[in-house]
Amino acid sequence: MAKRCEVCGKGPQFGNNVSHANNRTRRRFNPNLQEIRVQAPKGGASRMKVCTACIKKGKVQKATQVQKAA
Repeated sequence: MAKRCEVCGKGPQFGNNVSHANNRTRRRFNPNLQEIRVQAPKGGASRMKVCTACIKKGKVQKATQVQKAA
């Protein structure tokens, strides 16, 4: 499963865990990805993995849910 935003391409970044004894081990900082239903330009909806920054900036249009009559 790729940890990459399908809109902006943001992926994992790398850094170090630093202990009290100043030992360093590599670690990953993964982006905050959410799988949301996105409105397609021609109608309909599809699922995409999008980072929360793109959702907040309005780069994607969330699909509305259709209520079924009971």
